[in-house]
Amino acid sequence: MEKYEHKYGAEQIQVLEGLEPVRKRPGMYIGSTSVRGLHHLVYEIVDNGVDEALAGYCTEINVVIEKGNIIKVKDNGRGIPIEKHPKTGLSTVETVYTVLHAGGKFGGDSGYKVAGGLHGVGASVVNALSEWTEVTVKRDGGIYKIRFERGKTVGTLERIGDSNETGTEVRFLADSQIFETTDYNFDTLETRFREIAFLTKGLRITIEDQREEEPKKSDFCFEGGLISFVEFLNKNKEKINEKPIYIEKNGDVPVEIAIQYTTAYSENIHSFANNINTVEGGTHLEGFKRSLTKVFNDYARSHNILKEKDQNLQGEDIREGITAVISVKVKEAQFEGQTKTKLGNSEVSGVVMSMMNEALSAFLEENPAVAKAILEKCMSASRAREAARKARELVRRKSALETTTLPGKLADCSSKVAEECEVYIVEGDSAGGSAKQGRDRRYQAILPLWGKMLNVEKARADKIYGNDKLNPVIIAIGAGIGNDFDITKIRYGKVIIMADADVDGAHIRTLLLTFFFRYMRPLIENGNVFLAQPPLYKLSKKGMDDVYCYTDDDLDKAYKNLEEKGISRDQLGLQRYKGLGEMNPEQLWETTMNPETRILVKVTMEDAIKADEIFTILMGDEVEPRREFIENNAKFVKNLDV
Repeated sequence: MEKYEHKYGAEQIQVLEGLEPVRKRPGMYIGSTSVRGLHHLVYEIVDNGVDEALAGYCTEINVVIEKGNIIKVKDNGRGIPIEKHPKTGLSTVETVYTVLHAGGKFGGDSGYKVAGGLHGVGASVVNALSEWTEVTVKRDGGIYKIRFERGKTVGTLERIGDSNETGTEVRFLADSQIFETTDYNFDTLETRFREIAFLTKGLRITIEDQREEEPKKSDFCFEGGLISFVEFLNKNKEKINEKPIYIEKNGDVPVEIAIQYTTAYSENIHSFANNINTVEGGTHLEGFKRSLTKVFNDYARSHNILKEKDQNLQGEDIREGITAVISVKVKEAQFEGQTKTKLGNSEVSGVVMSMMNEALSAFLEENPAVAKAILEKCMSASRAREAARKARELVRRKSALETTTLPGKLADCSSKVAEECEVYIVEGDSAGGSAKQGRDRRYQAILPLWGKMLNVEKARADKIYGNDKLNPVIIAIGAGIGNDFDITKIRYGKVIIMADADVDGAHIRTLLLTFFFRYMRPLIENGNVFLAQPPLYKLSKKGMDDVYCYTDDDLDKAYKNLEEKGISRDQLGLQRYKGLGEMNPEQLWETTMNPETRILVKVTMEDAIKADEIFTILMGDEVEPRREFIENNAKFVKNLDV
């Protein structure tokens, strides 16, 4: 191997000082510089106030999105200490905001019993990744203020007034040099703060958006805690146990759990550690699942609901239709990375199991009618699982006997490298024919679907295998469904839903997304699902290239641009596309399939709770929530085909 000739001495070793590492590699500290990382800045500052609440010193946190996407977070906690820090020689406020791993959350004699921001980098990371940050502290009879610019202190901590109150106010402007966007989503922040309020009984959190002429504001405070949380999650579902099962135990590791069963077929479990949403679960979730399976099987055996000849119920049978929230408070919590997505403390699993075994067993013994109703659903789920297994094996055997295991209508691509391949799931044979002719055969596969497919929100897995609309999708993607789904086996890096830009097309997109969300969720979580955006309009004129417009705004802009070139509206022909089938293969390629010119919308899992709620409303059994949703959102509908 040829040597790379360069100097390699002390002067080539780069030392990043202060907060430079954060600005150099922001993704290491906040996950990404996308909109998700942007919102993480707000969470870090709010979590500091929540830690004060968990310690018993804060009752209210106010968040404001000011004009220009400036964030203000104010709490009525104790206020960050203002005296000189013995190790840094700086004021403690300045130390917290300029030194990594400086905080009151380390060691047995720290300022907090439990805390979410255990790494001590939250405040300093926000400061490092902001154009400017201002911190105002009320403490010890005074009001103190300090300012930073891109992580560096401007001036010193100054006393600007007197006050008998305590608390901390932080204002910051995220750095546009770092983030892809600095535009906050009110709904995303609102959902997170509602979560925090559910998890912290009695804490009031408000969020206000002042960017528009009419400010939006939400106010959250839940004395019911996790019971209120579960009731909120199930507000649009039919319940089996009307009153949630509530389990609470204080000790070295305080545990709080709320459980409610519904007639739905999916499980809906959310786990939290120190109020941090552990979206990847961890030891607390493992302990919960193990205990749930053991307790229900033990009860079913002891009450002769499961006979001697019967096999035990599996975990997935017992979790069908469950909505549960698990919250633990761990003093020395071990998270995977600063974004805290998985709890690693091994002792927590045993604590949760022990507490659950005792409390849930007692509940079932004291509430036999509820226990019987839940177990009837579990037994039904077990029978359906067995039917699904037989259907799955039948599909596999059938596939093995056939010369090809791929659906007959699938026009596959020549490449076998999943990362570069994409499959278009196309509404209708006509559009499918155009797509097949217009595609790039090297890496684009086409799977036409005809007619409406099964609504999986109202069906179990045993009804999905063999379904003539969904089975081709399952086989084409090639990774299985449900608990058998294996993301490493997908045959295409992009799964693109391409449907007409009308009501029927929207319905098909919703049905497919419901299926992916319930039975192939890792496909969405991994960023493999996309929505194609076919044009709504075509402007044409002899001697001029056609102009395609994807929205009404695009159309208005196109008219204005052409008028500036001397082409008036009455000289232009306008075509409103009703469906994909109206485009020939060349047009479909140029507008919707060509990577150079197409528009794809990635389907994300930013908010699983909100997604679950929307799918339940739109596709579930309850009619009233769907009617309310339509009434509340009808004013936003455009281009409704009658």
